[in-house]
Amino acid sequence: MNDNEKKTVLYFPNREEYKKPLGAVRVGEPVRLNLLFSRPSNPAEVYLVLTKDGEQDVYYPMTYVTTNVNGMTEYTVTVTVTTKGLYFYHYVVNTEEKQYRIGSDEDLNALLGKGHDWQLTVYSEDYKEPEWLNGGLMYQIFVDRFNIGGERRKTKEGVVYRDDWGGCPEYRATKEGKILNNDFFGGNIKGITKKLAYLKSLGVTCIYMNPIFEARSNHKYDTGNYRKVDSDFGTVDDLKELIKKAEKKGMRIMLDGVFSHTGDDSIYFNKYGRYDSVGAYQSKDSAYAGWYSFDEFPDKYKSWWNIDILPEINEENVAYDEYINGEDGIIRYWTEMGIGGWRFDVADELPDKFLDRAVRAAKAVNPDAFMLGEVWEDASNKVSYSVRRRYLQGGQLDSVTNYPFKSDILNFCLCGDAERLNNTVNIILNNYPKRVVDNLMNLLDTHDTARLLTVLGESGETATREQRAAARVKNLEEAVKLMKIAVTLQYTLPGVPCVYYGDEVGLEGFEDPFNRRCYPWEDKNKDILRFYKKMGGIRTNERNIFAKGGYKKLLVGDGLYAFERDNGVEKLYVVANVSGKDAQFVPEKIKGEELTDLMTLKPFDGKVKNNTAVVFKRTRDVVFPVKKTKAK
Repeated sequence: MNDNEKKTVLYFPNREEYKKPLGAVRVGEPVRLNLLFSRPSNPAEVYLVLTKDGEQDVYYPMTYVTTNVNGMTEYTVTVTVTTKGLYFYHYVVNTEEKQYRIGSDEDLNALLGKGHDWQLTVYSEDYKEPEWLNGGLMYQIFVDRFNIGGERRKTKEGVVYRDDWGGCPEYRATKEGKILNNDFFGGNIKGITKKLAYLKSLGVTCIYMNPIFEARSNHKYDTGNYRKVDSDFGTVDDLKELIKKAEKKGMRIMLDGVFSHTGDDSIYFNKYGRYDSVGAYQSKDSAYAGWYSFDEFPDKYKSWWNIDILPEINEENVAYDEYINGEDGIIRYWTEMGIGGWRFDVADELPDKFLDRAVRAAKAVNPDAFMLGEVWEDASNKVSYSVRRRYLQGGQLDSVTNYPFKSDILNFCLCGDAERLNNTVNIILNNYPKRVVDNLMNLLDTHDTARLLTVLGESGETATREQRAAARVKNLEEAVKLMKIAVTLQYTLPGVPCVYYGDEVGLEGFEDPFNRRCYPWEDKNKDILRFYKKMGGIRTNERNIFAKGGYKKLLVGDGLYAFERDNGVEKLYVVANVSGKDAQFVPEKIKGEELTDLMTLKPFDGKVKNNTAVVFKRTRDVVFPVKKTKAK
């Protein structure tokens, strides 16, 4: 291949003409790889160079297939990997003149002479896929701020019970500089049960609750007793009732498991002596002493992110592991109650062996249990505490929180960078097993981040916490337009959207605790709510596509982003426009056909107004609702 010849190379792992199967592959599953490049003037030797993470390169010779009319020479190889793990690969072409390396660009397309390796994740199928979530919709609830059901508690030592539902959560520090998180508005489990019909109207199929176990704070991430529902939220019977009634409406309950730390005010640590137990803080002979690590007993101990009210757990302690994951452990206890699954808080801080046992415990009770990990980066190649994690390689997590999509969806809405978003989607599709992709938690905000509407809007001066507490979006109309685009992408990209309670009615707020305001039942933004309900209807009506459908980019650039979702039988199309001007787009293959906007169920002519997004199908594929007629 002379330097003067055109150096064209074609390879893209997310198209079956180049790689089959797509994405991660199962152990023992043959993988066919096809590489095309401009025809060399002399015969070439072509190799796939495959490397298991941290091991030596293995060269696989590729076989010449054909030369097409464009002069592109195709070589192929089929490899079968028999050990799960993380693998990386590139190609090498040897000619009489020179050796060429072919690697990956940022968008996963091939580059001649440079580029990094492609990733190949090889996994085992140790557990049944929890298909009940495929194509569904999650809804996250911060329990104290969602809804009050029945009588609520009014007095408790060290707790402030508030009667101003909707007031600003307390954010000011004490004289000692501590944020107490001790103000309660009264939301509880019965309050959720009362709103199941409302959640059903949104299309919700999975309710994810922030922690509900006994704890001193309003957020409950400082667990006091893993075996008790916090009395401010209700009782075990209240939880059982919620599980039962939710299931009747086609919804399952996911609990939040906080196992990397406990509260200092807990039955296990008992720093303040409020529990009738001998806690680790009180005695080196405590049954819980080995759970924690002390530098100087008892006041200097390892704590989560150096927050001393959250003493850190040593998850490798045998007694703790057994307490959580054993035959009579916490995981089995609550799973046997009928919950649909678990979210593992800060999964990066839980050792692989601990996660293995936790998942095994839940699946032993319920093979359909959904096991989700909180991971903020690409979970397939994540390194935490100098250890490469194996979350998605089998025998562990079913899926993870999808922060990569969140970041780039918001970036697209604010900056119009469609290429970056498409690249991120392609990287996740390439790196993750399909079963993981189908159940990704696609979030746009949570209790840990600023509210969606706040991020997309302009709030003026917010330098101090006082200013952020009082801030409200000033350009609300424009912010809502961007919000609708973000939500359209969240609902239609691969994975399962997760709505943070109150987003669907326009709740605003910066960081904790401003993002944890009460649901405004008496002051809902009805326009936003109608939009969310329509998007939920699209999710429900097109579940066969969203459940396991593929993804294909159609248009990227200049503030325009278009893609299709395809289940092999039907297709739907999505176009988002933040280009600054109206656009016209219909995929070439369906031009001339009648099209229907799924949001309005009206004909779609291909026009996409600026700062809007459209979801559409061919009219002949749309199932229109039956019009009801009054009986005469």
